[in-house]
Order: sequence, then structure tokens, then C-alpha cells
Amino acid sequence: MTVDVNSVDQPASLAEAPLRQARNSGAFWAATARSRGHEVLRRPGFVAAVGDERAGTRVLIQEPGLDGDAVAEIVELARGAAGPVDVEDPFSATDLSQLGYRNWQMPVMLRQPGPVEEPHLEVVRAGNAAELRAAERAVIDGFELVRFEPYRGNEMFPEALLDEDGVDVFIVRVDGGEVAGACVTVVDNGYGSHYWVGTPEAFRSRGVGRAAMLGSLAPLADMPVTLTASRLGRPLYESLGFAVAAPATWWASR
Repeated sequence: MTVDVNSVDQPASLAEAPLRQARNSGAFWAATARSRGHEVLRRPGFVAAVGDERAGTRVLIQEPGLDGDAVAEIVELARGAAGPVDVEDPFSATDLSQLGYRNWQMPVMLRQPGPVEEPHLEVVRAGNAAELRAAERAVIDGFELVRFEPYRGNEMFPEALLDEDGVDVFIVRVDGGEVAGACVTVVDNGYGSHYWVGTPEAFRSRGVGRAAMLGSLAPLADMPVTLTASRLGRPLYESLGFAVAAPATWWASR
């Protein structure tokens, strides 16, 4: 069955959530690559953001069950990559074991349109260089992204990212203004999705992640929203109305 990914005439089904997540992830990583000045490769079955030795290369599988030629191209791309390589398969239908990478599964989740409660902490959309740097630092610390250490500002989230259509970066403030967490949302073809919902260790267990989700969900309340959840994040997302749709498989070189 062919799914029209350009319109939303009715609530999304769990069955199509992996495809929606695939399309949104492709849009997000293409936008990220452009903002960094990196190459974007588009193929019928996948999108790749080809970065440097620190940012690495991200491959976003766009269709279930890629053929041998597509798999061979991904393998060649990975072997020639300058830095770490990550591959996302929201369909868990393509065997990339020949890469020799570690792999694991996380659920693709879907939230239908609906009201969103007010966050108990201040959540704002990053609108300038200082706020973007604070978001960048919060995500790097929250996810322990050692590939971006020592820290170089404007590398993970370049200022050009703020000019990408559909991409918004949010920060959570506590204690009179200190940034305690961040996340990114992307709207593409009538669907939203979340990325990099991160809280540095010093601010955990204070509801920062929940506040980040609530504050960033508010502008998306009238559309379906997908995301890929970690084991620790899943209970939070379920409490916000997300339902598990299907397992996604991730492959990583390190």
C-alpha cells in the first residue's frame, strides 16, 4: 500500500508511524548537515548526512527492507567515513550485520493531536546565539557526547540551524535563568518529531525532561508527533500520550 506522506487528513495510525519517523529524521539530519556545511546524500532508500571526524555520518533508512545495492552503498559509505557512523532503521527490516557494528532496538512512538498541559518550568524557543549555545551544551552534557569534546561552540548546533524551516530548538530554565535542559523539534509534511531531549546530570530528577517535552509539544498540539524513545525516556513519553508503534533498529560504529 502506498502512503501519502504529504498530507494529514485523519489521525495517524501506529502502522504508518515508522514511515513518518523515517521521513522526519531524514528532514532533520539533512537540515543539520546543511547548517554544518556538510554533504547530504539522497538515495531512493536512504538519506545520509556525511560529516567530519567529530560530527560523524548519520544514515537514515527511508524504506523497509533495502535491496542489496542500497546496503552495499551504505557499507561503502560507512567504511569511508571520517568519523563515527550511526544508522537508523525505523522499520527494523534491513540487515546491516556485515558492518560489524553494535546494534540495539528502541521503540518508535506516536502521539495523536491533542491538548498539552503547561510546563512547571520556563521553556523558551532558542532565538539567538547565546541560547543556542546553552542548548548545545545541555545536549552534549546530557547525552555525554564525547565526540564533541573538547567543546567547540557552534559545532553541534550551528547558528544556521535556526534558519532551517520547521526546525526549533528549545531550552528549559531553572533557578532564575540557568539552562537545565534542551530539545529539538522538527515539523515536516504535517508531522512533528522530537530529537535530543537532554538533561545534564546535575539537573536530573527535577522534571526538566518533562518540562522540555511539554513546552515543545505545545506548538505541535494540532498535529501527530513521532519520536524514537530510549528505555529511560519511554515512561515519560507514555505519560504524555505517546504510544509504542514498532521497534526501530540502530547501528553504531562506537
